[in-house]
Amino acid sequence: MEKFILIGCLLLITACQSATPTPELFPSPTATFPPPTPIPATTTPEPPPTLEPTPTPLPRFFTHQFDASLAGWVILQAGNESVPNISTKDSTLRLQMDSPYTWLYALYGMQDYADVHIETEFVNSALSPAAIGLVCRYTETDGWFEYNISTNGTYNVLYGRWLDTGIADYLPIIDGASKEIGQSGSIQRIGLTCAGTTLQLYINGTLVRSMDVSSYELAGGKVGLTASSFENVPVVAVFDWVTVNEP
Repeated sequence: MEKFILIGCLLLITACQSATPTPELFPSPTATFPPPTPIPATTTPEPPPTLEPTPTPLPRFFTHQFDASLAGWVILQAGNESVPNISTKDSTLRLQMDSPYTWLYALYGMQDYADVHIETEFVNSALSPAAIGLVCRYTETDGWFEYNISTNGTYNVLYGRWLDTGIADYLPIIDGASKEIGQSGSIQRIGLTCAGTTLQLYINGTLVRSMDVSSYELAGGKVGLTASSFENVPVVAVFDWVTVNEP
């Protein structure tokens, strides 16, 4: 994934044919960007809150098919100040980026997880080169793990952390290529297990990598989805569902 440096302040409310050339692996980040601006999940203004009985807490483990509201989720952007098109339509979550080098995050802000498995099914419907990924153990103070696959057939795992107020850095942990990664426009499924000191990476139900991450000392945090554009736009990442379970 052509990923550079993510800048942002997150406010939480509680993405073969033989003789195929070897794909280019994700480069290490080399740039900084302005602080991100939180993007609302919808563009429709919400009415003022009214006093009501305490609602039922949002679930810890669940499958979300995006056929209801995005209650409990926070959308963040990094890379530039353009406003992306974010919507839920036809029981999908649609993240559209019309500007190059834009990174979007949909984080489930209602729970923290130490050991967790997160999985999602998606399609890059605009056919532009892009990366789709999953996040686990996200905290503003200690950092997070991010697993991305790119439409050029490569994948990586990054350790993200804040360097200073409004400045974030990504440290590549591993990268590689997999024939399990489909082309743009195909339905794909990726999964990430964070358990103890081990990360396990899945593509279309196949375990492609397992690694030890004990040196990063991330004990737990939020989980979420991510999508990013490279030099070509638009990128439209359409998530059909996401599941958060015990590993």
